[in-house]
Amino acid sequence: MKPKQSQSASKLKKSKDQFRDRLKKLKERLAGDPEKRKAREEEKQLRREQKLREKTSPASSEDRPKKGFLRKKKKHDVSDIPSVDSLEAELKREKYRTRYYSVLRSTIYALITVAAAAVLVATLWMPVLQIMGSSMTPTLDADEIVISIKSSGFETGDIVAFYHNNKLLIKRVIAGPGQWVDIDDEGNVYVDGELLEEPYIDEKAVGQCDIELPCQVPENRWFMIGDHRSVSIDSRSSQIGFVSEEMIVGKIVYRVWPITAFGSIK
Repeated sequence: MKPKQSQSASKLKKSKDQFRDRLKKLKERLAGDPEKRKAREEEKQLRREQKLREKTSPASSEDRPKKGFLRKKKKHDVSDIPSVDSLEAELKREKYRTRYYSVLRSTIYALITVAAAAVLVATLWMPVLQIMGSSMTPTLDADEIVISIKSSGFETGDIVAFYHNNKLLIKRVIAGPGQWVDIDDEGNVYVDGELLEEPYIDEKAVGQCDIELPCQVPENRWFMIGDHRSVSIDSRSSQIGFVSEEMIVGKIVYRVWPITAFGSIK
């Protein structure tokens, strides 16, 4: 065992001696080269100058913390920090702003819904109409606003609105399908041979009547006359004649304008 250890130790010593010899020769060769020696000197000089500039620079001396001391932290101005009262006030304003916009949005949605429902009702079930002309005075005057209701069953005395040549007319029902109508020279109206009581008119008149009387109302049609008998153009005239049930918009039931005359219509 011992001879082997001595051999390995001798080999290691020999390799170290060889390394020292090579390193020594390399240094001697570098030392003998004047160009390389000059480059090394210049490099050392530049390093010294750089270190000197770093030491004497004011910025570097200010930024570089002193040995043995910690860098001081910047102080914050206490006045920049909001108080608790101001924070609470700002929170209240933000809550109020959020609640205000929420209520406003809900109100707008409600108004849109109500308006849409009103338009739908006014179009399909309760049309709102404005009176034009004087053919229904004294019951209805010009510029009054009334509400009609969709209906299919009418009786003598009902006021209805119907279309004729793309115009909306309002008259009073005198007779229905199958009934006989007659008007004498004094303007008295007879239905099925009986005198019709008409408390809603101021004066009786034959008016513009050019149809043959007495006459029978055809099926699904109605005979209508305006309350202002002397000026109204209605079923007594061949221009209008009997009104088809398909052309009837609805029965006039309420007056909504003017406010002083608000209420049901008879």
